[in-house]
Amino acid sequence: MRLPPVRFLPSSTAPAVVAANARIARLARAGNMEGARAAFEAMPLRTTASYNALLAGYFRNRLPDAAHGLFCRMPSRDLASYNALISGLSLRRQTLQDAAATLASIPFPPSVVSFTSLLRGYVLHGLLADAIRLFHQMPERNHISYTVLLGGFLDAGRVDEARKLFDEMPDRDVVAWTAMLSGYCQVGRIPEARALFDEMPKRNVVSWTAMISGYAQNGQVNLARKLFEVMPERNEVSWTAMLVGYIQAGHVEEAEKLFNAMPVHPVAACNAMMVGFGQRGMVDGAKAVFEEMREKDDGTWSAMIKVYGQNEFLMEALSTFREMLWRGVRPNYPSVISILTVCAALAVLDYGREVHAAMLRCSFDMDVFVVSALITMYIKCGNLDKAKRVFHTFEPKDVVMWNSMITGYAQHGLGEEALGIFHDMKLAGMAPDGITYIGALTACSYTGKVKEGREIFNSMAMNSAIRPGAEHYSCMVDLLGRAGLVEEALDLIKNMPVEPDAVIWGALMGACRMHRNAEIAEVAAKQLLELEPGNAGPYVLLSHIYTSTGRWEDASEIRKFISSRNLNKSPGCSWIEYDKRVHLFTSVDVLAHPEHAIILKMLEKLDGLLMESGYSADGSFVLHDIDEEQKAHSLRYHSERQAVAYGLLKIPEGMPIRVMKNLRVCGDCHSAIKLIAKITAREIILRDANRFHHFKDGVCSCRDYW
Repeated sequence: MRLPPVRFLPSSTAPAVVAANARIARLARAGNMEGARAAFEAMPLRTTASYNALLAGYFRNRLPDAAHGLFCRMPSRDLASYNALISGLSLRRQTLQDAAATLASIPFPPSVVSFTSLLRGYVLHGLLADAIRLFHQMPERNHISYTVLLGGFLDAGRVDEARKLFDEMPDRDVVAWTAMLSGYCQVGRIPEARALFDEMPKRNVVSWTAMISGYAQNGQVNLARKLFEVMPERNEVSWTAMLVGYIQAGHVEEAEKLFNAMPVHPVAACNAMMVGFGQRGMVDGAKAVFEEMREKDDGTWSAMIKVYGQNEFLMEALSTFREMLWRGVRPNYPSVISILTVCAALAVLDYGREVHAAMLRCSFDMDVFVVSALITMYIKCGNLDKAKRVFHTFEPKDVVMWNSMITGYAQHGLGEEALGIFHDMKLAGMAPDGITYIGALTACSYTGKVKEGREIFNSMAMNSAIRPGAEHYSCMVDLLGRAGLVEEALDLIKNMPVEPDAVIWGALMGACRMHRNAEIAEVAAKQLLELEPGNAGPYVLLSHIYTSTGRWEDASEIRKFISSRNLNKSPGCSWIEYDKRVHLFTSVDVLAHPEHAIILKMLEKLDGLLMESGYSADGSFVLHDIDEEQKAHSLRYHSERQAVAYGLLKIPEGMPIRVMKNLRVCGDCHSAIKLIAKITAREIILRDANRFHHFKDGVCSCRDYW
C-alpha cells in the first residue's frame, strides 16, 4: 500500500500540526535531533512553522550545515524563518557576515527581533563596535535590544557607558537592573552596586544573590552573610554563592557549617565544598562529599583530582582520573592540567601518555595552557624528545611554554640547548620573565658555565621589568658554589640586597658538601637552623661533610644533636613505574617489596659484575664509622640501586629504565649506576630532587658535574 504524498501548507492551525510542531521543538531542546527529524519526516502535513521548528533545533544543537540546507529546501519562508537563520548564523564568528547578509536580504520589512538577533551575535563575539553601530541603525528597539547591548558593555568592563545606556532605557525590567548591579560588582565598585540594589523598584532572588556574590567576591564576606540572612527567599544558587564566598575568603569552618545547614546540596555547592576542604588539607572531608554525591559533573571529578593532587595523594589522583574516563565523563581543562601535574610529579610516563591521548580525543591539544603542562610532564618523565616534538609543533607559543623547554633542557644537563632556546625566545620577540631567567641561570649552574651565568645575571639589571629576586640569587650561589667558588658565593650572600632565605643557604650548603668545606658549611647550617628549626637536612649534610673528611667524632655529635632536637629528616625513597603501577623502594626496609627475593638476587649479581669491572664502594657516603665491608653492604641497598635492579628485571631490553628519587642521588650510587649501564648495555634515566641523570655506555649526561 502506497503512503499518500506529504502536503505542505504555508500555515495551519490544525491541532495535529500544532502538536507535531511542538513535539519537534521539544525534542530539539532536549538535544534529540534524530527524534526531531523523524517526527518532522513523519508529518503528513507540514507548515512553515514545522520547518522553522526543525531549523531552530539544528542551530540550537550546533548543526549549522544541516540548518542551512533545510532553509534552502523550504518551499515557503516567513519572517520567523529568516530570524531563525540570522540567530543561528550569529552563533559562530565565522558566519556573522552571512547573518548580516541575511538581514539585508529579507524580502519583507525586518522586525526588531531580526536586528536584535544579529546584535546578540556581535555582543557574543566581543565585536562591540559593530554592535553599537547596528544598535544606532535599528529603526525600532525594545527592552531586549537595550539589555543585549548593556551586557556587551558590561562584558567589556565599560561600566560607565553601560550605566549611561541603562539610564536611557525606556523600560528597565529586573533583568536589566540585575545586570547593571552585577557589572558594578565585577569591577569592585560595591558602593555603587549597593546603591543600585537599594533603588531597585522590584527585586527577585537573582538580584539578591548577585549582591551577595558581589560582597563575597570583593572580600566583604561578613556583609554578604548579613544580606543573606535577610533574604525574603533563597534558592540553591543563593546558598552556593554564600558558600563560595566563605571558601574564597578561606573561612572553611563557616563554609562547612553553612553546607551542613543547606536544605539540599546541589552539585555546584558540593564541588565548592570539596575545593574548600582541599585547600585546608582535609582530604577525608572532600572524599566524603564526593562519595555521597548522587550526581557528579566534570567539575566534581576535577575538584576531587585537584584535592588529591595538591595534598600529595598522587596515586589516588591517578586512579580517580582513570575512573572518570571509564565512566564516560569528558575531562575538562582543570582536570587535565591537574592530572598532568600529578604525572609530572610522579614521573609516570605511561599514565602521562594516556592523558595525552585523552587530550587529543577531547581536542585539548590546541590550548596553550594544557600544552604547556603536557610539555612539562614529558620533561619531568625524562622523555625530552617527545617534549621537543610537542613544543616545535605548537604555535603560537607563550612565555610559559618557552620557560618549560629552557628549564627542561637545564634539568637534563643540556646547558647549550637551554641557552639556545633562551636566545631563540628573545629573537622571536617574546619578553623573558623572572622564571625564564631562573631557567637560564640553572642551565649555566648545572653545566659549569660561570661566565655565561654572570652575563645573564648582570643583564637582568638592564631589563626594567625584571629585578633579581631571592630565586635568582640562589641560582648564582649555586652556580658559583658548584664551580668551587664557595668563598665568592658566601660574599655574594653577604652583599645581596634581598634577605637570604633557606633556599640560598641550602645552595651554599650543597656546594660545601661537594667541595668538602666544613668551615663555611657550619656557617650555612647555623643560618638554616634559625630559618627552619625543624629541618634536619642541613645537619645531615654537615654530617656527610664531616664523615667525608674523616671527622667521625664531629659527625657523631651532629647525629646526637639531631636526635635530641627531634629534627625531621625526609627518608630517602626511589620509585619506578611498571605495568601501570608505581613500585616504591626504601633503604630502611629492603624486604618491603613483594618481589624482594629476586631483587636481592639481582643486587648480588650486580655487585659481582661491578667488582669485576673495578668498582670500589665509596665509604664516604655512609654516615656511620663502620668497616669497609659493612659500608659496601649498606650502599648496595640504597633505594635507587634497588629500583635500578627491579628495572633490569622488568623493563624490556631496548627501553630506558626510568627511576625517580625524592632526594639527591647518592654519589656512590651515581658511580655504580654508570658502570651498571655499561655492563648491562642499558640506558638508565634517573631523576633526583635536583635534575636528571642519563646513564649510558658508562657515562652520565651530567659529566659528573652535579
